[in-house]
Amino acid sequence: MEIKIRRNETSENLIKRFVRKMKKENIIEEHLERRYYKKPSERRREKHQRQLVEIERQKKKEQQSNDY
Repeated sequence: MEIKIRRNETSENLIKRFVRKMKKENIIEEHLERRYYKKPSERRREKHQRQLVEIERQKKKEQQSNDY
């Protein structure tokens, strides 16, 4: 990743742009996720849990739209 300083840009603005770009590319989250080893079974379990949560969220959203 590369961030070039713009003309008349303060260092604070440069750092803000850098942090925004890192968040957008999920670099920090990926680093935190890879910080410790997770067994493949644990990764699958987490993935399954995320899928279940998403399904529930979709159901709730559909129910709310049908109520109106």
